[in-house]
Amino acid sequence: MPRKPSVLFVCVHNAGRSQMAAGFLTALAGNDVEVRSAGSAPKDAVNPAAVEAMAEVGIDISSQQPKILTTDAVHASDVVITMGCGDTCPVFPGKRYLDWELEDPAGKGVEAVRPIRDEIRARVERLLAELLPARSRASHKER
Repeated sequence: MPRKPSVLFVCVHNAGRSQMAAGFLTALAGNDVEVRSAGSAPKDAVNPAAVEAMAEVGIDISSQQPKILTTDAVHASDVVITMGCGDTCPVFPGKRYLDWELEDPAGKGVEAVRPIRDEIRARVERLLAELLPARSRASHKER
C-alpha cells in the first residue's frame, strides 16, 4: 500500500486560515492524508470567528491549538501550503510548495470569515483531488 500523503498548512498566526484548511482536509480526507498546521508567529488560541464559521459547516476546530512552525514539520510533509507567511517558511528540496493568497481573517467577524472559509474549502477539495485521484474518481462515480 502506498504511503499516505502529508500536507502542512502554514500561516503567520496558525489561528485562522491554516486551521480552517487543516480542518477541511481532515474532515474530507479522513485517515487518507496526514494533516499538519503551524504558524511563524502563533497566537495563543484559534480565532473565534474561524471556529464559528467552521462550526456552521459541521467542522469543529475549537480544540485546536496554534503551533510554531518547525523544520521537522516541513521535513515530514510532502506538500507545504503557505498563506501569507512570506519568507519565513524553510524551503527544502523535494517538497511541493504552494502559496494560497487568502485574506487574513484576523480581527474580522464571522460574516467576513465565511467567504474566506468557502474559498479555503474549494482549494482543499482541488488539492484532495490531486493527492488522491483514484478516490476522487470513485466518489464521482457514486453520484
